Amino acid sequence: MLSKRHKELRKERNWTQQDLAHKAGLSFNAVTKIEQGAARHPTLKTLLKLTGAFGIGLDELVGKDDI
Repeated sequence: MLSKRHKELRKERNWTQQDLAHKAGLSFNAVTKIEQGAARHPTLKTLLKLTGAFGIGLDELVGKDDI
């Protein structure tokens, strides 16, 4: 699930939710909603901002190997 993977990636980097929001160019609210699972279908634009911040591919963000 995206919310679990999102949180794992953030914690691996020792980033706060605010750190990630700043690095990805997203609002703090958007980051927390994704991490809490409240944003069940984030836009592709949002996902690409997250992959850019994490320096990973989209498949790694969404946990393609977990499907």
